[in-house]
Amino acid sequence: MPGEGGRELAEAAWPDVQADPLVLVPVGSTEQHGPHLPLSTDTVIAEAVAERAAGALRAVVAPAIPYGASGEHAGFPGTISIGHEALHAVIVETVRSLALWAGRIVFVNGHGGNVATLDAAVPRLRAEGHDTAWTGCDAPGGDAHAGLTETSVMLHLAPHLVRPFDTVTGDTRPLAALLPELIARGVRAVSPSGVLGDPAGASAERGREILDAMAASATARIGGGKVDASGRLVPSAEPRP
Repeated sequence: MPGEGGRELAEAAWPDVQADPLVLVPVGSTEQHGPHLPLSTDTVIAEAVAERAAGALRAVVAPAIPYGASGEHAGFPGTISIGHEALHAVIVETVRSLALWAGRIVFVNGHGGNVATLDAAVPRLRAEGHDTAWTGCDAPGGDAHAGLTETSVMLHLAPHLVRPFDTVTGDTRPLAALLPELIARGVRAVSPSGVLGDPAGASAERGREILDAMAASATARIGGGKVDASGRLVPSAEPRP
């Protein structure tokens, strides 16, 4: 049953859903990830992290929100961005609906462009009295976009969707150095391939290790329940009751 060991809400019938469960909602994007990774990369990773956390926390995983705020990738065919205003509305109404039967709601975010929206929407919902928060799919030391980190994770999760990347190149400067130009001109102006980083050396084994670390971090934060002013879960020494 959903809520027992972590189950998919989409596979349940309504009598299967127990009262007041913890519900994890993956949030991703549909955007370019270089010439070698699928447009669904952020969504696939967010779903995988949520599913692993749900297994440890006996939570329910809701269907993913597959569209995000991806305007910086608009220069590439295939990208679908709904922008911050629309995403904000989706997050707010998702929680208001889930709160009719869920005990606690946590968004598991796989796309950096969604952060500003989550930072605005989740505190608003908490002020309304909803028990909700969000956490990212953090990979300490990882590169920014479609580089070694995401390529490795996708080789582990969905190798059939990864194209050859031996000749793929990207801009390897730190994200902090790239950010002003990315905001002003978009990703394509900075990296014609769409890659921010370097996928060279990516492997499924490395991807498994990265995903394990992402899931462990998310599980600890969700289990701890400590939330900052933006509604984001932060490390906690004590698990939430």
